[in-house]
Amino acid sequence: MISALDPRETHVWIPSSIAGLHLFLRHLPPATDVAPRGVVLYVHGGTFPSALSIAHRFDGRSWRDELCAAGFNTWGLDLHGFGALSDPYPDPAGADPLGRTADASAQLEQAVRFILDHHGVPSLAVVAHSWGTMVSGHLAARRPALIDRMVFFGPIARRQPSADAPQLPPWRLVSLQDQWDRFTADVPPGERPVLLRRHFDEWAEAYLDCDPASRTRQPPSVRVPGGAFQDIFDAWSGRFPYDGRQIGVPVLIVRGAWDSLCTDADAAWLLSRLPDGRDKKIPRATHLMHLEENRYALYRATTSFMTEA
Repeated sequence: MISALDPRETHVWIPSSIAGLHLFLRHLPPATDVAPRGVVLYVHGGTFPSALSIAHRFDGRSWRDELCAAGFNTWGLDLHGFGALSDPYPDPAGADPLGRTADASAQLEQAVRFILDHHGVPSLAVVAHSWGTMVSGHLAARRPALIDRMVFFGPIARRQPSADAPQLPPWRLVSLQDQWDRFTADVPPGERPVLLRRHFDEWAEAYLDCDPASRTRQPPSVRVPGGAFQDIFDAWSGRFPYDGRQIGVPVLIVRGAWDSLCTDADAAWLLSRLPDGRDKKIPRATHLMHLEENRYALYRATTSFMTEA
């Protein structure tokens, strides 16, 4: 039995787009004292699943709690290879990275269709982070009728190629030091930290818990599919997996002022291709602002966009 992160949370396993495998979804209904507004699905980035992103509570409150308080049925999807609850990829026969955008987009479509059928609605909103924006953009371009609006948080954009992309193996190991470096590297010298160490230490233990084998490695590390990083490196080498001009719904880009993975130039490139794109920059925030001190600015920007007429 898997312990829920909230007494009202429910868990669902659905058939994957990959035969014989199942995907994990977690659902939290709207707060009981608000009128329901709609349905939103969160798509995680390339290193940690829904429990450690939209559903993780710092000082008792999560991004998911904010969305539920605004009236949304809030879902989180764990793509294959992220967390311990969706089935893992089988051991690969070759050396190519697992979990590329097109593969993950097919998984996401399975989840979206299940959720729409569950609620009896024609479309839903998507909130996606980092590599998850490529997965979500790929689906929105292929199946525009399934999604009614999108929030791209720290999205990845195409960059002018300066070198060939490195070729990654099927899996990648991510240690706690790797994560801490990611959380702190973009904070300019002389600025105070944007992530409390006590918050990171609490989060880090849960991060290791999401891979049962993590503590058997030295250093303790979580194994994730290599495809997410390969997709990002490919995008920065000029190869991008979807055409934003095919996305006809409103898209809000939210990014940190110190986000090296989504720069002003990256946002401008994406906005030039989105028919209905908006841009919101959050001060004192990096690529991982949903875990940082300014996370409530991200929450407010998302909720405002999701509730506008």
